[in-house]
Amino acid sequence: MCAAARLEEMEARRVGVVVAVCALTCLSPLTSLAQAYPNKPVRFVIPFPAGGFSDITGRVVAQKLADAVGQPVVSDNRPGASGNIGAEIVARAAPDGYTLLINSINYVINPSVVKAPFDPVKDFAGVSLIASGPPLVMTVNGSSPWKSVKDVIAAAKSQPGKLNFANSGPGSSPHLSIEVLQSMTGIKVAQIPFKGATLAISSLINGDIAVVFPNLPVILPHLKSGRVRGLAVTSAKRSAALPELPTMAESGLPGFDVSGFLGLLAPARTPPAILRRLSGEISAMAKQQDFIDRFAAFGMEPVGSTPEQCDRFTREQIARWAKVLKDAGYAPR
Repeated sequence: MCAAARLEEMEARRVGVVVAVCALTCLSPLTSLAQAYPNKPVRFVIPFPAGGFSDITGRVVAQKLADAVGQPVVSDNRPGASGNIGAEIVARAAPDGYTLLINSINYVINPSVVKAPFDPVKDFAGVSLIASGPPLVMTVNGSSPWKSVKDVIAAAKSQPGKLNFANSGPGSSPHLSIEVLQSMTGIKVAQIPFKGATLAISSLINGDIAVVFPNLPVILPHLKSGRVRGLAVTSAKRSAALPELPTMAESGLPGFDVSGFLGLLAPARTPPAILRRLSGEISAMAKQQDFIDRFAAFGMEPVGSTPEQCDRFTREQIARWAKVLKDAGYAPR
């Protein structure tokens, strides 16, 4: 090999070494950041009261994450404004991975019913979807003559605007279920407001209300007692907790899907390395049998996702419910 060729080869090798070193140097801060995080307690902001659905499930996730990362994960209940008070706390928090938001279906519905002092997309970074569900259950009194969703639809068509359905407030899951049902069938029902599922179920048992759409975990004890009758679940597929119940789609309403979820969000500009560390831990716990069993008891199925998938899901859900509520005549107030 001539001298010139040797020089060219040596120069090529030198450039290759420099490029490799630069690449490692650029990656090392992110790698170090992910390895060092967390080195102090992490706060889960739960934007609903203690003892509620988001609180109970969020605390399960907090404990599992604490075990995985070796640091305390503290649950901090900040209820109010349909979850917006807690969400604003996280939106304004330092983007360092130490203040995170447990979010649920209210988070993607709220932009369509109430104005908030933050942007639900721009002010947050997705961490991971945690679990899907629980579904709602179309429920009637145990002595009702209605044995199927088709029976209820037929009854509503025979008395337009008079059949009483329980509504837990604008943007609630029961409200969305009613609006989707009306949109898909052309029926009109009387929506009776209730402050919570417990009161609505009591009215159903007493015969004062015709149909209720409670969350599966809330209605399950009453279904087992026989005092009420479940007709269908509102999720896209049957629930493992009530496998005998068909879905609304199987009951003649293809595409009907109103189901909750649990997710984890961080403030915008949180370093990607931290987001990926957290999403990796969530995805790992979603495969653990004890975690699967705990969430099955809530009528939920663990998911786990990448931050990008979480962001995409949030945007899609906000757009979906915005259309449903706009068509129903609702606007943010």
